Amino acid sequence: MKIAFIINQTHKEKASFTTTLLAYKALLRGHSVYYIGLADFVYLDQDKIAAHARAVHQIDGIADTDQLIDKLRSTAKEKISLRELDIIWLRFDPVLDMINRPWAASMGLQFAQLAQNLGVRVLNNPRALVDAENKLYLENFPEEIRPRTIVTRSYDDVKQFFEEQNNKIILKPLKGSGGKNVFLVNEQESKNLKQIVEVICRDGYLIAQEYLPEAQYGDIRFFLLNGKPLLVNGKYASVHRVQSAGELRSNIHQGAKAQVAEISPALLQMVQKVADKLMQDGMYLVGLDIIGDKIMEINVFSPGALLQASELNGEDYATAIIKNLEETTIKK
Repeated sequence: MKIAFIINQTHKEKASFTTTLLAYKALLRGHSVYYIGLADFVYLDQDKIAAHARAVHQIDGIADTDQLIDKLRSTAKEKISLRELDIIWLRFDPVLDMINRPWAASMGLQFAQLAQNLGVRVLNNPRALVDAENKLYLENFPEEIRPRTIVTRSYDDVKQFFEEQNNKIILKPLKGSGGKNVFLVNEQESKNLKQIVEVICRDGYLIAQEYLPEAQYGDIRFFLLNGKPLLVNGKYASVHRVQSAGELRSNIHQGAKAQVAEISPALLQMVQKVADKLMQDGMYLVGLDIIGDKIMEINVFSPGALLQASELNGEDYATAIIKNLEETTIKK
């Protein structure tokens, strides 16, 4: 198959990224991979949509993901018709371009929809991703699995919510990723509340959530594939991310430690409450961030930590995903 990964920019990709791992495993199984940046699309007419892509067709000479990244960066772009592709996989982070290239994410989704109209399989469904471009997407799911939340740009709204939540809340950008500008505000920090609200709201709306005491023990990144838990040899694709001392955020690149996650029946029951809608929305690969009995975030653009899940559990989840693609995609 010809599998294209839509990314922000090739030079920002890393060997440790889940996207790189998926591309490498696809090559190992004899597929061709293409990297297309958000600035690389070309519209000729409604039946002729193209892109300037970096292509790798063979695994020969590529021993690992580091070498794959080197190969991609040294490969000249070639113009290809999107109609020729079997799969277009949207693996970009809208937040990375929010300031310097605010047009990039919306154009990526628009071109993806045009490709979808041509009969190309697009993952995740770009029409649903338009509605999931920020953290408000979580509010479409059952109330019992969500933390209490408000979305606003008003300091007075935040102050009232802060008081209602016993003077302890989490504040973060509505459209954000990677743990940037995430704050825990308690009674001791309340004097800085107005300043924190102003900092976050420079770039848009903020989201305020109740503080969950279980957050001190980290969170669990849990993967779903086509609405079902990603399971290989009885082991769920998941990571328990434990933040370092004095750190609020559980992101691996922010210093959190990855540990084997204990997956309880209660967690699986909670996951089941979001699975049907995710499948209906065409969300093929999803990463849930879970604290206690609540889902804090639903990551649908480029969920990461699959490499850590594979290493911790000793299972090859990326190959399982590629095999699933082979079984569910009609080849041209």
